[in-house]
Amino acid sequence: MIPAALAAAPELGVGLGYREELHDAILTHRDHIGWLEIVADRYLDRPGQQLLRTLRESFVLVTHGLEMSIGSYAPLDTDYVDAVAALADAVDAPWASDHLCFTREEGVELHELAPVLRTPERAKAVAARAQRVQERLGRPFLLENISYYVDFPSEMSEPEFITAILEACDCGLLLDLNNLAVNAANHGFDAYAYLDALPLERVVQVHLAGNTPRPDDSGLRPDRHNGPVADEVFALLEHLERRHHVKAAMVERDQDFPADFRELTGELDRTRACLAAGAVGSAAR
Repeated sequence: MIPAALAAAPELGVGLGYREELHDAILTHRDHIGWLEIVADRYLDRPGQQLLRTLRESFVLVTHGLEMSIGSYAPLDTDYVDAVAALADAVDAPWASDHLCFTREEGVELHELAPVLRTPERAKAVAARAQRVQERLGRPFLLENISYYVDFPSEMSEPEFITAILEACDCGLLLDLNNLAVNAANHGFDAYAYLDALPLERVVQVHLAGNTPRPDDSGLRPDRHNGPVADEVFALLEHLERRHHVKAAMVERDQDFPADFRELTGELDRTRACLAAGAVGSAAR
């Protein structure tokens, strides 16, 4: 069953991850961009600044955090949650999100998105923590699957772990299809089987990004969000849309920004085309 707040989440269509390096181009091409995701941690101390007010005049904004550390054993940082809530209120975000990971433990900041040990006990603990965050935010809270290079032996597969968490709380899923593709390549599993095993009815938002196509010296495919969205990621999006309607999909580029912004608007167009093709496939099933 889909929680009422997730069912009521608005249809945003296709958007872009906001980066200040792209600010002028984003405003120039505002008619081509459905909405923007802002990285919450960059604006927690300035939620009312003119930059965000300018963006809010043209776009729906959603917030995406980096430091909720939802999988940590340490006590929840309620000051951080409240700061994210204030930012989300300031921009009237329909939902907020962060990563299914931990970033700190026992006072140590990892400066990384570290995977959570997948056990039934941790699933229950993460679910309770996520529910508490959602209630404090006053809006839907989405958890994002991360990319990881080391996978510790666990009692549960990642889809089983995510399912157990979401069955125990009313939160949603932000499905990063690039992270899924990277993990499938690095850990040797079937990305489509993984996708089909998820509780897709909880997917509210999707991330699309590009990763370096060749393995680096470690033999692993790195996740850098530094290039065009890969064909395999678009294929996963179309596959997903056949099974569950995606309310919000967005393209992320974190570095190596293109000299011609039309490269990104072209990716937005292709995202729309994949969603349309997936919807046709869904209707034909």
